[in-house]
Amino acid sequence: MLWKTRTRLPDRPGTLARLAHECGAAGVNIVGLQVFPGVGAVTDELVLEAPADWTQVDLAELVERAGASLVGAHPCGEGALVDQPTRYVQAARTILAEPARFPEVVADLFDAEPEPITSAAGDTMDMVVADVAVQVHRAAPFTATEHARGSALAELVTDVLARGRALAGSGPPGRRLDDGAAPEYAATSHGVSALVAGTAVGRAVLGEVTGPGMRRLALEVDPAWRRRGIGVRLLLEAARLARGLGDEELLLVTRADNQAVLPMVLGSGLRGRIRLSGEELTVRVPLRDLARSRSERIAVGD
Repeated sequence: MLWKTRTRLPDRPGTLARLAHECGAAGVNIVGLQVFPGVGAVTDELVLEAPADWTQVDLAELVERAGASLVGAHPCGEGALVDQPTRYVQAARTILAEPARFPEVVADLFDAEPEPITSAAGDTMDMVVADVAVQVHRAAPFTATEHARGSALAELVTDVLARGRALAGSGPPGRRLDDGAAPEYAATSHGVSALVAGTAVGRAVLGEVTGPGMRRLALEVDPAWRRRGIGVRLLLEAARLARGLGDEELLLVTRADNQAVLPMVLGSGLRGRIRLSGEELTVRVPLRDLARSRSERIAVGD
């Protein structure tokens, strides 16, 4: 059985050799190794092939006999044996081709945990794309090396998106939708709809209050009408409605693989925070930075 483990060892000669000796004596094979240097201690990520009946407790006892401490361990597959530089190159290629997949890509790259981390040992890494903070979290602490890698990837996404906006801005001004129809937006006290010829092609609905000053938002755009700025407009109008109700923050929950979220939040100009939690992706949008623009407001109807 394969385990991906993280151990913290004193930064002195012979410590890794001692760990390797203990693994050999216990019948555990080290099949993968990645080293993260630190000040006074080194974090080693090892892929271990252990007996089928071993548990995390057995692994902890093993590394402690070597004078180290176990900071994280979970079962893994053979995919964990892929060369790490290769993984980062593949991640960069994916980001260049599809920058909107950045939250999903970095979650996989840094082994984000499948469930929210509620213990004190849980760690979160923030990466800023333009004004949007993307967060991934896991039980094992992120190393300084991983923080640097995450920041570099976030800068790559920022550059790719900026170039995309520059190319889009070089086209003919005032482009309408492909079929010549521009949506109209109608609002009620707790929602906004995008209408084309009287038919709703998108809507944003303010839901229940989920915490002090925070309200849940449900936003959906018909697949045939996506990538046309409708989601951005709905988010902005819903944010104005929420602020009018006295809310300070909106919470949007969607699928972890939803590639429309990052471009939508960036396009709105709001300083959102995107966080992955298992198969869910949550977006928290503070309303304090919402621009007060009368020209963008819409009339509130019944």
